[in-house]
Amino acid sequence: MEGIMINWLYVILLFILGFITYKRQSLDLFGSVVMIIMGIVIIFSAGTNWLLLIVLFLILSLVATKFSKKYKLSLGEFEGRRTSKNVISNGVVACFMAAFGGYYSPFVGGFIGAIATATSDTLASEIGVLDTHPRLITNFQEVDPGTNGAVSVLGTVSGIIGAFIIGISAFFLGIMPNPLSAILVSIISGTIGCFGDSILGALFENRGFLTNEHVNLLATIFGAIVGILLI
Repeated sequence: MEGIMINWLYVILLFILGFITYKRQSLDLFGSVVMIIMGIVIIFSAGTNWLLLIVLFLILSLVATKFSKKYKLSLGEFEGRRTSKNVISNGVVACFMAAFGGYYSPFVGGFIGAIATATSDTLASEIGVLDTHPRLITNFQEVDPGTNGAVSVLGTVSGIIGAFIIGISAFFLGIMPNPLSAILVSIISGTIGCFGDSILGALFENRGFLTNEHVNLLATIFGAIVGILLI
């Protein structure tokens, strides 16, 4: 009974978080609703600690998005309010892994890999855009900041740091019992997923074959698969 009460307390906090992200124009209304629904699924299928790891991703992504806002606006690269498509493309794989993690233990690695990829990609994009000399991942030619598939030292380092934060947090939250394993799974899967995102962006998004949401979804799938294989 006490556990159920705690879960419902987190559901209330989830609604409050959804309201805050909507009022602060970080997510649109439907995006906030989708976030709440995914959060409820995770709370009652995997537990509140798994939810907290996704909340950490949300916080990191919002901070990275707001970082150097004026400069990003001058480049035309400030994303602003995100929609339900962003929430689904970045979170649905992790939500699936959490929902079925109790039935197949390697999905724990998939869960961490998906979140690490989403975090790494977001930080690499939002911080990497500040690097004035990015290069296209497919041919290493210099391109404009914000180009789909562009990579930089600043963005790559930021993405790895983001994946590290997810990994060490997964250990402290009790999702993975071994800190080294948690960090390695997170960094390896997050980095591979992030570079996969860049390759897809350069090859397909730039040509109009895929949208940014499609690329994000495929990247988190890549990251989840790597995370599963590493467990």
